Amino acid sequence: MTPQDDAIFDENTPLMVLVRPQMGRNIGAAARAMLNFGCARMRVVAPRDGWPNPDAVALASGASPVLDRAGVFDDLPSAIGDCDYVYATTARGRGMTKPVLTPERAMAEARALTAAGKRVAVLFGPERAGLENEDVARANAIITVPVNPAFYSLNLAQCVLLVAYEFLRQTTDTPPEVQVMAGTDFASAIEREKLGDHVETQLAETGFFFPPEKTASMKLALRNMWGRLPLTRADVQTLHGILRHMARTRDKP
Repeated sequence: MTPQDDAIFDENTPLMVLVRPQMGRNIGAAARAMLNFGCARMRVVAPRDGWPNPDAVALASGASPVLDRAGVFDDLPSAIGDCDYVYATTARGRGMTKPVLTPERAMAEARALTAAGKRVAVLFGPERAGLENEDVARANAIITVPVNPAFYSLNLAQCVLLVAYEFLRQTTDTPPEVQVMAGTDFASAIEREKLGDHVETQLAETGFFFPPEKTASMKLALRNMWGRLPLTRADVQTLHGILRHMARTRDKP
């Protein structure tokens, strides 16, 4: 990573706290998911296979700086002692009086908290059984992902990815939809008009407009279709070419 890229580690993004993770490759995959979405601050609590873990580096796939800077702690209280607000991820009801939020709602809150200078942590449990009740009890709120109730178990890295993605989504101005023009422009009104004329001429020559009393409504429907379609100039040129080819083929003896 470049010095410019290193600045991400100074940003106040949520701490992703992996509590007693069991497999190094899942830690590495979680680091990769975090960095994909601009979250680089990881803490690891009592990893089963020790630390550092070569399997984690192998699966990080370029995100090893997240692992290099990860804080390692013996227990959860010490890992979150400096945090202002803590979320626990769990798919199971815990019988505790706490707010239960979707990742979207939780990360909207987290965005506001971090913008105010607060330190936010998100807890993720070990792969086999998730967080224990004692872990969840230390959180301010619970994050539950809406999933298939018949199969609700998420891979550790998948869960981290969902949370990191939702946090980034609260901070990005990326529009929900863009039109990639691929070197062309949308057809102008006059270009669509000429295409409509060409289509009507060819259709008239084939006897398409029948019976005569329905011709006006049929032409109106066609004009409405051309106006509704997001045609590009390249589309219009292609359609003109198709119509000319069909006419030439039709006129051959």
